[in-house]
Amino acid sequence: MLFYTCLSLIFILLGFNLFFQTPKRRGYKNLPPSPPSLPIIGHLHLLKPPVYRTLHGLSKQYGDVFSLRFGSRRVVIVTSPAVVEECFTKNDVVLANRPPLLGSKYLSYNYTTVTQSPYGDHWRNLRRIGAIEIFSTARFNSFSGIRKDEIKRSLVKLSNNSVHDFGKVELQPMFTDLMLNIIMRMVAGKRYYGEDVRDKEEARKFKTIMNELSAIRGAANPGDFLPFLNWFGKNGYEKRVRRLAKRADAFLQGLII
Repeated sequence: MLFYTCLSLIFILLGFNLFFQTPKRRGYKNLPPSPPSLPIIGHLHLLKPPVYRTLHGLSKQYGDVFSLRFGSRRVVIVTSPAVVEECFTKNDVVLANRPPLLGSKYLSYNYTTVTQSPYGDHWRNLRRIGAIEIFSTARFNSFSGIRKDEIKRSLVKLSNNSVHDFGKVELQPMFTDLMLNIIMRMVAGKRYYGEDVRDKEEARKFKTIMNELSAIRGAANPGDFLPFLNWFGKNGYEKRVRRLAKRADAFLQGLII
């Protein structure tokens, strides 16, 4: 029984490898240079922290533009500023789409938000609304008082930390709090970080949701790169994302009401 189980598993793995490696089925042509890959996982074994140093080392060996395969997904790495500029100016329409990750399906309302929607009429309409109603010069200037106040609060906090002697400051969480306070004051007129927080329970819920969003976003789900992992029972990651999406919807609905 063990022999037949192992034999079946080997055939399944070989079948996945052939499926992912067939250029005609994937439609890839003239790919940039790429290091040797392993069956099924591709180049995932090369990604060791810190990832940016790994990619920098590969760029020295394979050039400014090279390709990797993360499981079932093909990835092109660009390290040259000139090529990056060309990607986002001359070829911005070609590179406008986002990969359909499982987290975005539930947290971005089935890929319908401006950050996850595929390029097309819907995305262009969302961009037009954003440019006119949200990111216009008049709207941006109307919230200048909020930005000045939040920056002033951050500077006062920094000065208090070093009033007697030099003090260590971790800038990343401080800038994150500053950004989220500015956004939420623009949207709901409330602060959720630092001092002068009116509703502490609501602020706690918001912080919890944002922390979970940060943990789930990006490449947090191995099933997005190795789809067969989603076959083994109900994915725990999917359950977490569904629960988080419901809580985020309830929080946003409370702000509207």
